[in-house]
Amino acid sequence: MSTKTATLTYDNKSVEFPVHGGSIGPDVIDIQALYGESGAFTYDPGFTSTASCESAITYIDGDEGVLLYRGYPIEQLAKDGDFLETCYLLLYGELPTKAQKEDFDHRVTYHTMLHEQMMRFFTGFRRDAHPMAIMVGVVGALSAFYHDSTDISDPHQRMVASLRMIAKMPTIAAMAYKYSIGQPFVYPRNDLGYASNFLHMCFAVPAEEYKVSKTFAKAMDRIFILHADHEQNASTSTVRLAGSSGANPFACIAAGIACLWGPAHGGANEAALNMLDEIGTVDNIPEYVRRAKDRDDPFRLMGFGHRVYKSYDPRAKIMQETCHEVLDELGIKDDPLLEVAMELERIALEDEYFVEKRLYPNVDFYSGITLKALGFPTTMFTVLFSLARTVGWIAQWKEMIEDPRQKIGRPRQLYVGETERNYVPLSQR
Repeated sequence: MSTKTATLTYDNKSVEFPVHGGSIGPDVIDIQALYGESGAFTYDPGFTSTASCESAITYIDGDEGVLLYRGYPIEQLAKDGDFLETCYLLLYGELPTKAQKEDFDHRVTYHTMLHEQMMRFFTGFRRDAHPMAIMVGVVGALSAFYHDSTDISDPHQRMVASLRMIAKMPTIAAMAYKYSIGQPFVYPRNDLGYASNFLHMCFAVPAEEYKVSKTFAKAMDRIFILHADHEQNASTSTVRLAGSSGANPFACIAAGIACLWGPAHGGANEAALNMLDEIGTVDNIPEYVRRAKDRDDPFRLMGFGHRVYKSYDPRAKIMQETCHEVLDELGIKDDPLLEVAMELERIALEDEYFVEKRLYPNVDFYSGITLKALGFPTTMFTVLFSLARTVGWIAQWKEMIEDPRQKIGRPRQLYVGETERNYVPLSQR
């Protein structure tokens, strides 16, 4: 129990609130009784100073540039582990033993097939539909096909639903891509690893054999690990809020995908790549940097700075190394986008303006270049993000469901509209 307290004085009345400390990170003031004790609410647009839940999954220290999954640094997981091992860690809290890893990999691999009737969903979309629109629709429809895993009160059904979504998301994402380019669907293969299988479903064609590059598969696996979870961000909070109402897990994940689609959230890597394209060459950088510093100019440098990280994004360095590995594999030595990116990074780390405002490169800065080099169009970038983030959403949803203190989300508001007034008949207006 907490022994610390915080005192709020309001309207000549002082109220004490308990202060809770986590295993790491800042303390939180428990204001659950605020309205009952004082008759007032807090006002916190964007919830930047509000802890909406208690969680043991992911920890971020934005000032120090730290990202931990269940206590493990993201750098170690990305360098030495693989994505399915990270999935197990996020879901169950510990790294798997060899036997647990083999069993988990097997269960995910043998759930990758989609119900054959779901193929008809794709043909219902226009060919030029954004792949994220397809993802929202198809993932939401999973609950119509898998009735045996929608009872959130049953731990076994929750586990089955979790495995199904982790397993089927690559298949759905690859089919969304294939449909958008007019190619036939490629079914999953059980002899391939998670990332390799996804790349095979995206880029193989029936007419010839496609061999997945080990470098590309490793890069894809790292991208999945780096994006697997990121604490209580907008899409994760959306999943938790939807789940708090008792909605089935497939609907909750579809809600998270819809939120991630926003350009201020999951679309940032696409925006960063578009910006590098707009800048074009290193010679144009000084002009764009000048514009970025001008408050009256609408231009903004995308891929720099972060809502949480106030120092270097720990994922960015890993993504930079991965980007170079992919470009080397492709034999791309003088990529203009990479040259612009490297020079922008140098400026951001040395220029007084960027250092003072802590506008360091983030993971989106390099992931866009890497995904483009792997062969994905920009419309698929957020789809890949949602594929990776699915396990984080599921872990957060599972944690919320199993928390006996969880209740339906219901934020309050500061009402600034009209006060009570009487209805005026239409003839008198």
